[in-house]
Amino acid sequence: MRIRSALLLLLLAVAASLARAGDEPLTLGVFPRRNSAETTKLFSPMAAYLGERLGRRVTLVTSKNFDSFWEAVSEQRYDIVHYNQYHYIRSAQNYQVVAHIEEFGKSTIASVIYVRKDSGITELAQLRGRTIIFGGGEDAMISYIANRYLLERAGLRKEDFKSLFAVNPPNAILALNHRQADAAGAGDVILEMSEVKGAMNTDELMALAVSPPLLQLPVAVKRDMPAKLRDSIQSLLVNLENDEAGKRVLKAAIMTRMGKAEDKDYEPHRKIAAAVLGAESSIRRTSRPKP
Repeated sequence: MRIRSALLLLLLAVAASLARAGDEPLTLGVFPRRNSAETTKLFSPMAAYLGERLGRRVTLVTSKNFDSFWEAVSEQRYDIVHYNQYHYIRSAQNYQVVAHIEEFGKSTIASVIYVRKDSGITELAQLRGRTIIFGGGEDAMISYIANRYLLERAGLRKEDFKSLFAVNPPNAILALNHRQADAAGAGDVILEMSEVKGAMNTDELMALAVSPPLLQLPVAVKRDMPAKLRDSIQSLLVNLENDEAGKRVLKAAIMTRMGKAEDKDYEPHRKIAAAVLGAESSIRRTSRPKP
């Protein structure tokens, strides 16, 4: 009788422990495409929405820079993560993509080399020996890697120009506007972002070169996440546009909608990254001007 009671108590303790584990908060990580304050403002409604619908708290975590963000991804601190395409490619062993975003009505994004209209620069070849500022760093898929691909196709290798890195893509454009560089690498949606439009006259810039369109930024979850939870998160994200609360979440995050995504959708990004980075095994940082 005592043995049976002890066993029952043990089973109850295990069940309680499992219940508590199931109720543990999920962590939503968002990469520093914008500054931390702006990221918090944009994505807090999404974290709250997911938490309410999943029945467990979802905690939003932001990072001050790409280095600290990538460290957290490498250590798998995020259960759900919104990041750039190259981040996903590098972390696909531990994370599974479930969705992609859509911005300004577009599910794709292109890399663009921008210059000032009064610069006299009309072709990529003229950037030889000049300074180009990229948004984010050498692990930025659109701002840096895909733009490097454009430059290399024009015959400009990495050593043929001076590279600078801004904290994020908006800062790269602002640096170009302040003439801290001869050109800037970012995505084709950058001039629509409020932090850019509100700080400068974007009509003074022009696109010098534009890449083919690539699928937009991904959202991924840990690969060891239970399938039921993973599917629930995917369903909630891709159906945000279908209810009023979800539409408010999209509006807050400056998104049009989200669509389903799977690993093969990012194969074009893999090919570009392989062509550009090749044997470059380490991600390095250089000086980052602050306009």
